[in-house]
Amino acid sequence: MRDPYEVLGVERSASESEIKRAFRKLAKQYHPDRAGDNPAAKAKFAEINTAYEIVGDKEKRGQFDRGEIGADGKPRFQGFQGHAGAQGGFENVDPSSFADVFSSFGFGARGGGPGGPGGARTFRFSTGPGGRRFEAGGAGDADDILRDLFTGGAGRAGPRPQPQRGTDVRADVAVTLEDVAHGRRPKVTLPTGKTVALTLPNGVVDGQVIRLAGQGNPSVTGGEPGDALVTVRFVPHPLFRAEGVDLRIDVPISLDEAVLGAKIQVPTLSGKVQVTVPPGASGGRALRLKGKGLPGPHGHGDLLVALRITLPEGVDGELEALMRRWREESRPSPRGAAFD
Repeated sequence: MRDPYEVLGVERSASESEIKRAFRKLAKQYHPDRAGDNPAAKAKFAEINTAYEIVGDKEKRGQFDRGEIGADGKPRFQGFQGHAGAQGGFENVDPSSFADVFSSFGFGARGGGPGGPGGARTFRFSTGPGGRRFEAGGAGDADDILRDLFTGGAGRAGPRPQPQRGTDVRADVAVTLEDVAHGRRPKVTLPTGKTVALTLPNGVVDGQVIRLAGQGNPSVTGGEPGDALVTVRFVPHPLFRAEGVDLRIDVPISLDEAVLGAKIQVPTLSGKVQVTVPPGASGGRALRLKGKGLPGPHGHGDLLVALRITLPEGVDGELEALMRRWREESRPSPRGAAFD
């Protein structure tokens, strides 16, 4: 797994906002909706999500920077202590590989000392600072030590440990407003390597976390698998802004349309509709189109059409003369006394 900072193309000193911008840019570039079925793009998208899961989370970023977890988000195994007090460490150690570790210190497959069972050599190790210490003499049994280590001291005669649930995983999914409006199921590649189609609930908002039960890491003790926690990230839209289940759009209108009123066409997520601008419409006024927003738990939201009066680049003489007459007539200020 590559360094997550390198994957996102940011420095280790990058701010949270810089990391977030870098992630969104890459996620948009390699999102399956844009990249199609390109296997390389899918792999890159999964790598980007995994990297952001580490450095996009304040706590995990600190753990990674301190060397407590690796680029895959898994804890680094530390605290292994060899014979004669030598200090060492192993990352992501598989318990089944400890037979090789014992062999490297002169123990046989069953934990015997140099030259076979009955050797006088002593082997010691601990689970870390303040942890438990284990010791085997020349005639010790490595299997007993490992059983004691991984069963909390239960040994052969003690009760079997309860199965532990697998760990959760996190991922982000980039969705468009069209995905939300039309009930599409965007695909997300989880850190486990599995790709699933995500069902977006009605009323989903940017930043919402959706839990996928049983889609996390499997249990190493025979328990239930963990869950996948998927954060929904809205892709910025060129026209619309989401405000809960409502949408907002800025629509330019001319001065004559504002003064005299007009019928104009306005885009929505389901096609263009005709909107009536009332005479004397002020700039910034919002017209509400019922049911043209995003689906919510109690029906669709609305589309708010904000009118923006736009003047032509070159003002003609007649319009300028009219405006001068208005100014000379000392009409009341539209800003009111609070601005005087």
